[in-house]
Amino acid sequence: MSRKSGLKVGAGEFYPLGAEYSEKGVNFALFSRHASAVDLLLFDQPSGDTPSDIIPLKSRTRFVWHCFIEGLKAGQLYGYRVHGRYAPEEGYRFNPNRLLVDPYAKAIDGHFAKDVCHLGYDPFSHLSDLSFNNSSNYQGAPKCVVVDDTFEWDGDRHPATPLDKSVIYEAHVKGLTMHQSSKSKSPGTYLGVIDTIPYMKDLGVTAVELLPVHHCQEEDFLLAKGMTNYWGYNTLGYFAPDSRYGTGAEPGSQVREFKEMVKALHAAGLEVILDVVYNHTCEGNEKGNTYSFKGIDNQSYYKLAGNKRYYIDFTGCGNSLNFGEPQVIKLVMDSLRYWVREMHVDGFRFDLASVLGREQGSFDQVSAFFTAIHQDPALAPVKLIAEPWDIAWDSYQVGNFPVDWAEWNGRYRDTVRRFMKGDSGLLAEIGSRLTGSPDLYSDDGRTPYHSINFITCHDGFSLCDLVSYNGKHNEANGEENRDGTNDNNSWNCGSEGETSDMGILRLRKQMSKNFITFLMVSQGTPMLLGGDEFMRTQGGNNNSYCQDNGINWLDWELMSKNRELVEFTKKMIAYRMKRPHFRYTGFFTGLDTDGTKLGDINWYDVNLNGPNWNDGGARTIAFLIEGEEITGGKDSADVFVMINMFWEDIPFALPKCAKGSEWALVMDTSLSEGSEFPETAENRKLGYSGSYTVRSRCIVILDRSK
Repeated sequence: MSRKSGLKVGAGEFYPLGAEYSEKGVNFALFSRHASAVDLLLFDQPSGDTPSDIIPLKSRTRFVWHCFIEGLKAGQLYGYRVHGRYAPEEGYRFNPNRLLVDPYAKAIDGHFAKDVCHLGYDPFSHLSDLSFNNSSNYQGAPKCVVVDDTFEWDGDRHPATPLDKSVIYEAHVKGLTMHQSSKSKSPGTYLGVIDTIPYMKDLGVTAVELLPVHHCQEEDFLLAKGMTNYWGYNTLGYFAPDSRYGTGAEPGSQVREFKEMVKALHAAGLEVILDVVYNHTCEGNEKGNTYSFKGIDNQSYYKLAGNKRYYIDFTGCGNSLNFGEPQVIKLVMDSLRYWVREMHVDGFRFDLASVLGREQGSFDQVSAFFTAIHQDPALAPVKLIAEPWDIAWDSYQVGNFPVDWAEWNGRYRDTVRRFMKGDSGLLAEIGSRLTGSPDLYSDDGRTPYHSINFITCHDGFSLCDLVSYNGKHNEANGEENRDGTNDNNSWNCGSEGETSDMGILRLRKQMSKNFITFLMVSQGTPMLLGGDEFMRTQGGNNNSYCQDNGINWLDWELMSKNRELVEFTKKMIAYRMKRPHFRYTGFFTGLDTDGTKLGDINWYDVNLNGPNWNDGGARTIAFLIEGEEITGGKDSADVFVMINMFWEDIPFALPKCAKGSEWALVMDTSLSEGSEFPETAENRKLGYSGSYTVRSRCIVILDRSK
């Protein structure tokens, strides 16, 4: 059945799906419940439009079309064409003129070319997507690559850092080293990430959370504007590391280079968490392109509306994967297991994770997908982090995910931002956010560290911009500043954007230190946006998804320019790791169980009275964590934190010390740059003063040993 002399084709096996390489050859297996026929196309060149072989798959088992080709080698390029009905109004969109990407491809070479039509329908027809496109897209389509999974891991082991001891650093593979200031030997690549390891180790973070690395495809409207989907939330291949971040040494080499990156990070004790996008694909709605899933089995892979021509869209991206279909759950589970077992990653952050629980449309925390995750032994040790919202009417599911899951705590972000800029009426909620959000996580078997606390992330302002802009400035995106949220809860400290006013610049630095301090003294798992520690700016752009340039690339010269903030961040992380007070694995009760007349946590106003949680004008709070109470005597120190977000200096009364002990200054964000952490015991001493004046918009930490 092959046009290539000597190539032996057998029936093969229906499992595993994808292209499975062995010394004897390659087994190909593709799921399509509704196809009438499937052809495997082999290519000799990535840009070729003529296949070297067209092999009809004659064997079909459990809706899987399969064959085995003897002697085929790793590196072989391939794709599929799938035959069947073209009746979009009934949900069928088969078009054998489309070269389709294998959903299980472990590597994809290139991207769909913008100068070739990849629509399954004729864009010039008045019938729109009901018409049929007879032209071929073979030359402009990327090719899948057969991959040999063999790799010398040299005893690589997962660092397995518990969440309560974790500090996450969110970054973009390309953005880490693409700027010339990085001086990386392989800028913008997986190998380039390795060059940043000494810095991240020195900073004190324990995990790198990478924006999507699954092979993605640009949106047509961005290509038309000469832009790219820099963030990568437009997935094409759920098993394939994106070739954009490889060195391009040879087709499929990005797989080996990704593994080399993971191996090096693990050797340094750093975990790798992947941001994954299983809620939608890059194919869009009925007007979108046919790249893979849509042409292989549209009805199975996508959640369709009642008339089946249109797509249900919980994501704002045109489509939603159909988690009511067992094959979709299998695809995602197989993908997750592959990245853990073969690629050795340590966890996943799930984009718009509420979609994954919409089996019948509404969110269900015991949906089939969450149940599958819960019982899978390969995924039990890894970190599962939800972005707990989407765009549906009941989208905001913060606090509602299953017991296995941690969550990006959007309520933490919003509350802290508002409190820091001086909004009133937030005292009670600030208390909850500081203590691991017990209102969200204490009644369902979870702990404070299931709250992933963050002030900024890739989606929105950087920390520098949060204290430098009152409004978004997204003009560079080409949408007349209409895109991106208007709800930033930011404050520019007195002037919009760049300024030479030294007073404003000092205040912005102080506010940045306040945010970092608040993050590190909060119960839960802290996450930093890469570059925030040296005041990376996006120029006020709060939706930089399409900016593959200096707006997003980390300018490492800022690390030297703002070295004092880097050092401050480093010291705050180190202090958090030193003191178990901020990494408590249970929720505070306020009870005194050791007879010291102090509970595990003790709240105060500025006069050492209990705070009035309902005081609408309050912008100050203080709390004391007793070391003996929460550590069982392993750490006897008490820690006292004073927060003043008023615009005036305020003296805080200090709790009395027992004879022989006294309060010592740990950190004061109002002190001059580089001296926020007193270096000597003499400088730390406060004597026996009964109060400490906390400067305006400032946080102070004291401790005492008994």
